[in-house]
Amino acid sequence: MQQIAVIGAGTMGRGIIETAVVHGISVSVIEPDAEQRQRAVTAIEKSIARGIQRGRVDLPSPATAMERIIWHTELAPAVGDAEAIIEAVPEQQSLKIDLFTQLGTLCRPDVVLASNTSSVSITFLAASAEHPQRVIGMHFFNPVPIMQPVEVVRGVETSSETIERTFRLAEQMGKQPFAVQDSPGFVVNRVLMPLINEAIFALQENIADRATIDALMKLGCNHPMGPLELADFIGLDVCLSILHVLHRELGDPKFRPCPLLTRTVAAGHLGRKTGRGFYEYP
Repeated sequence: MQQIAVIGAGTMGRGIIETAVVHGISVSVIEPDAEQRQRAVTAIEKSIARGIQRGRVDLPSPATAMERIIWHTELAPAVGDAEAIIEAVPEQQSLKIDLFTQLGTLCRPDVVLASNTSSVSITFLAASAEHPQRVIGMHFFNPVPIMQPVEVVRGVETSSETIERTFRLAEQMGKQPFAVQDSPGFVVNRVLMPLINEAIFALQENIADRATIDALMKLGCNHPMGPLELADFIGLDVCLSILHVLHRELGDPKFRPCPLLTRTVAAGHLGRKTGRGFYEYP
């Protein structure tokens, strides 16, 4: 593919944008918030510069990739020429449904409509769009420029052609795609979130302090990052949202969010992005 559109320029969106443009793909970005756009431009440019410096990105300068980004504030002018559209808006089901309803009427029937959702049902999203066979999940992992896997999620109506095109796009972006079925949390979050949640329960019950819990998991399980540190990195609000979906959809009490997580999110301490979560980030 030569031209895609990305909706949303938050943490995940700008990672997807960066990954596409350094691999030669032009990207139309829809981001109505001016401050968010400026933060994204700065972050993407700095990240590409680091990639060049470390030999991870084969470009003469960040400008080469930045020229491939076109910024928009509205959907209609941005999606007309796109061969695929990847939404990376906040993890709110109603917001995503409204977006896919609009996209179904704005773009061509052959355009791949991909969601970067980490938990919302692809089948449910597809039901809100025209031509549901072209709707698919394309779940990247943070930080997108570094992490290799992409969960390619097939809904009930997703066509084989859409899956093949999505695999090719992921590979074109330098990623390794894996096909998974449309089930709450897919694979990674289905396994990861109970682990993070149980670590928070251990902290709440004073079994050990935060540093001890993380150190034991890193040393005892050979994890590169402890579960509490990882939760801060992902975003505690995102973790809580995924756990709510898993608990509601699967009905299993093992997915019940720890009260300490709920209180921490209610207090506005969401992890690295707010400067405070289970750890402090000055």
